[in-house]
Amino acid sequence: MLISSCDTKAPFAPSLPTAAGFRVDNGILKLWTGTPCNNVTGITLTLDSGTPQSTDQTWSTPHPGVSLEHMPLLGAPTPSTPLEVRTPLPTTYDWTKATTLTLYLTAPNTHAARADIPQLLRESPQHPPDAYLFGAQGWLTPADVTRENQKTFLTICTPDPK
Repeated sequence: MLISSCDTKAPFAPSLPTAAGFRVDNGILKLWTGTPCNNVTGITLTLDSGTPQSTDQTWSTPHPGVSLEHMPLLGAPTPSTPLEVRTPLPTTYDWTKATTLTLYLTAPNTHAARADIPQLLRESPQHPPDAYLFGAQGWLTPADVTRENQKTFLTICTPDPK
């Protein structure tokens, strides 16, 4: 009898969990990448991925791209950034009713990030304005991200130290 096992972790998966920070202030969904992301040429925000309600909003800019660290994603007037909305959410879509969001950047050496929208809506007012929800890492301030990045998690634009 032959018994074998396999590693369920993909060979290209990062050695630590990856995350970006999200919060909601006055109905505005905000992104903080945690560390600067360079040469960003696109963003895809997917709401309710894998469900019949799944929808995307995309942004893009020409090469060589832009540096990105903070950006209002939804609920605000179009931000004055070089990233332009290419595919908006449907006009009748209420993002506050979605359950999850997944963020993908088109840039070198980046990772995806996920967030729970009901948690963001419920908990954002309970945290100081410089704290963002970094997935399973919880609510982190800039000092927390500086201390924990590459130790317990990776920001979405931090290269894997492995």
